[in-house]
Amino acid sequence: MRKRRLIVALAFLGLCCAVTSASADETQIRVGNLDAFLTTPPGVEKPPVALLIAGSGSTDHDGNGPRAKPATLKKLSEQLAAQKIATLRYDKRGAGGWKPEFGKPEDFRFKDYVDDAASLVNYLRASGKYSSVAVVGHSEGGLVAILAARQVQIDRLVLLVTAARRQGDLVKAQLEKRQIPPDILDPIANAIDSIMAGRTVDPPPRGFDVPPSMQPSLASAFVIDPIDPLKAIDEPILIVGGGHDLQVARLDFFALATAAPLAKTLWQPEMNHVLVDVTDDADNLAAYNQPERALDAKMVEAVAAFIQSEDRR
Repeated sequence: MRKRRLIVALAFLGLCCAVTSASADETQIRVGNLDAFLTTPPGVEKPPVALLIAGSGSTDHDGNGPRAKPATLKKLSEQLAAQKIATLRYDKRGAGGWKPEFGKPEDFRFKDYVDDAASLVNYLRASGKYSSVAVVGHSEGGLVAILAARQVQIDRLVLLVTAARRQGDLVKAQLEKRQIPPDILDPIANAIDSIMAGRTVDPPPRGFDVPPSMQPSLASAFVIDPIDPLKAIDEPILIVGGGHDLQVARLDFFALATAAPLAKTLWQPEMNHVLVDVTDDADNLAAYNQPERALDAKMVEAVAAFIQSEDRR
């Protein structure tokens, strides 16, 4: 039962000064209303730079949220800096609490995430300090990255364990696999369908604690299909998936690759959703709160090589 509760929590995860190290310089900056952290490898005059976009929920610049703290983006930033690649990562709206400068929480729409990412790409490009600008999206951040790439000029796009379906459909599929009792699952699935159709569910069913005032915000994320915008991207793309991913299925990996047939792909059989190698279900769940665990080495190598490559495809 405890394992079931953990998996259900994962399905809903997120729906609802300068510091110098031996390897890189990390500086906190402010871009508009966003708090961001720029990591620059030493001794490189114009390195490539990667904007790292976190997954769903109120996730911070390290890739940590209220329920899971795997430090995915922090570790990826450190590994890329070791490969002479600069990174910019940032606190998503809602990380550490909702700030008044973002307006009312109920007025949030998914497009705000996309506009935030686009503004950071423009900041990096306008600085003139980088040889190229890549956008790396993790999980839901991959959808943000796809949509941002349709708004602003980027040089490369990396999709890490990104879904190929509308998020509402993805959440329903996640729940259906978890053997949740029908008396709980069916009302939740019906509520998701209603919200995706633009209707308000009041009161929300048990296990789906999204107040009516926040449901339009949720709907704005639930209804976006990534496939058509992905097909329209001309820049080089890398798609990465993992065989132990509890949240995104292998069919999503194949669907993204089909939509972008010129993309490079990497499938890592032992890798999970937070980009570390795991052995079984218990190890998989534990990894969500083990920031000390190393990222999948081949994944890091592939991402770094792709960002540094001068090939158009």
